[in-house]
Amino acid sequence: MEITVLRNFMEIARTGNMTAAAQALHISQPTLSVQVKYLEEELGKKLLIRHARSVTLTEEGMLLRERASDILSMVDKTEAEFREMDNLKGGDVRIGCAESPLISHIADRMLALKRTYPLFRFHLTSGDSDIVIDRLDRGLLDFAVIVEPPQLEKYNYLELPGCDTWGVVMRTDHPLSKNTSISFDDLLGEPLICSEQSIKADLPRWCGDRAERLTFAGTCNLAYNGVRCVEQGLGLLLSFEHLADSGISAPLCFRPLDPPLTNKMFLIWKKYQVFTPIAEEFLKEFM
Repeated sequence: MEITVLRNFMEIARTGNMTAAAQALHISQPTLSVQVKYLEEELGKKLLIRHARSVTLTEEGMLLRERASDILSMVDKTEAEFREMDNLKGGDVRIGCAESPLISHIADRMLALKRTYPLFRFHLTSGDSDIVIDRLDRGLLDFAVIVEPPQLEKYNYLELPGCDTWGVVMRTDHPLSKNTSISFDDLLGEPLICSEQSIKADLPRWCGDRAERLTFAGTCNLAYNGVRCVEQGLGLLLSFEHLADSGISAPLCFRPLDPPLTNKMFLIWKKYQVFTPIAEEFLKEFM
């Protein structure tokens, strides 16, 4: 399976049109069609359904698109790493980040690194811990920032300063906005919005088995999207303080949980990982 053919297949998947893909790739359509044919023969599966003016992916084609995306990301990352092995002027560092105000510490260290290495470039991938750890394990990231203690047998880690405080984001016209803090009983019967990860891992630390009595109107893994739902009156968002401080179009407020619930943040990387020079310099910023 050739890397060039995979890249060309991804262009077909992106455009949904053989002619448009061939033009974007600066090759002839017959050449592109032959590449797809050989790829289908190699895998033993039909990848495209051809229509009069477009193509769609079969179920096998959608699976290949997903796998090819990871393969090509890894190839690009590997090539960049080898180019940067002797480059102390800059380079790329890829970081997966859970959503947290404490990411400002990462940004502060990246700024310090940028002053020394002007050609330093950062690439942030946002998502919950499961998402970023999966990408770290597959070699697509150099580092991950997570909100739970890491598995010490798999990762090295540094604890970031400070902690995140849990609370409720709600409209200011909600009756609970008059409270200075929010108890478990206050939330009973209220439509709640929270990440699936936090429902499983964080809320039980706060209220134990009683978490099963809470009513969840929906889930989201990014606070920004959850805030938009709160604005429209879909429910109350359980989130970290300060994540909803900006971009609010309706009057909202934050009230901390009582008793308090907090999270620490950890910068992690795989054990025995070989870093590029710029990734090593990034890590030194935290030492």
